[in-house]
Amino acid sequence: MNPDRVLESFLEMVAIESPSWHEAPMAAYCAEKLAEMGFTVTFDASAAETGSDTGNLIAHLPGTVPGRIGFSAHLDTVKPCAGIEAVIEQRHICDDITCRMAEVVCSAGETILSADDKAGIAAIFEGLRSVLESGTPRPDITVLLTTCEEQSLLGAGALAEGALAWPENLPAATPEAERDGRFPLFVLDADGAPGTIIMGAPYHWTLRARIEGRAAHAGVEPEEGVSAIQIAAAAVVAMPLGRIDECTTANVGRIEGGVAVNIVPAVVALMGECRSLYEDRVLAQRDAMTRALEEAAARFGGQVEVAWELDYPAVVHEPGDAIVAHLEAAAATCGLESRHATSGGGADVNILGTKGADAITLGIGMTNFHSVDEYIEVVDLQNMARYVEAIIAEYAM
Repeated sequence: MNPDRVLESFLEMVAIESPSWHEAPMAAYCAEKLAEMGFTVTFDASAAETGSDTGNLIAHLPGTVPGRIGFSAHLDTVKPCAGIEAVIEQRHICDDITCRMAEVVCSAGETILSADDKAGIAAIFEGLRSVLESGTPRPDITVLLTTCEEQSLLGAGALAEGALAWPENLPAATPEAERDGRFPLFVLDADGAPGTIIMGAPYHWTLRARIEGRAAHAGVEPEEGVSAIQIAAAAVVAMPLGRIDECTTANVGRIEGGVAVNIVPAVVALMGECRSLYEDRVLAQRDAMTRALEEAAARFGGQVEVAWELDYPAVVHEPGDAIVAHLEAAAATCGLESRHATSGGGADVNILGTKGADAITLGIGMTNFHSVDEYIEVVDLQNMARYVEAIIAEYAM
């Protein structure tokens, strides 16, 4: 692993503006770098569905030994991301026990840094380059870089069935009879130092409700009206919200309605969500929120239409799973401490598990992401590249 090169590569990437739906310049940069490494690079047709100016990037490199693995990250960033200027500085990093000095990369201005997820891409590329330059054995490798991850995983969700299958016209070290099975896919897109393995990420359901009351003049005949806002308020009060248990959460995030202060509001739109690692719990929470809406509407004489949509399913790995054991062995090889964690948020892994991959998310060290205070320690960027190199070696045994 070349520590200077991975940092230089990361700094090049953060200078490329790539907000959701406008990832084409970043995608072109990545396609060029992967082609230089010998990958066959293609773009899928997902742009027609996502509205992005490019499709998901899918690249394949034949291995030297049987087996297949993949690495994934996302091309898009949140805003503000125009004119990112990255700087390197020494900073005090404190946790609950100690404080230390560390070299970090952060933004110089009023923008994000975009370590989420360009640090993931930089680590993947450096790990790949190191393996190729050393000539060490490697399995067949797929790289997937998705669009619009920050927009409820649109790019991963738009992957066509069979999009991750190994191309029939491309040589492979893996016997043809073994190519169709699920393959380990490592998604570099979480906080936590390198060595962090995200063991679970939740089901995510989105709620959209339309509450109907009856309009009336609020000063002349309020008794003739049915307030949709009052129904919504009563429903929210009755809902279990916030942290329900150690792996289940719920929220009402938006309420819109009403016309004027002197009119009893006739219509309100209410939007919310619920999440859990476990299907029975998320369905119970969904039903409780629905019940609160229906009972409030009946109590005040209104009506409610409730619609739920499953945005993505959960992904849960157990400590004894083969993919976890391989990751722990790879971490030990490069001197990293393995740590298991769960996430309350979704990532591409929630979708990719339904697309033919045994997908798992890895921590890359990004901190304060989605904010102008975002930073990453230089050593974490370098260690993540070492981890990618070690993972490839682990699966070449």
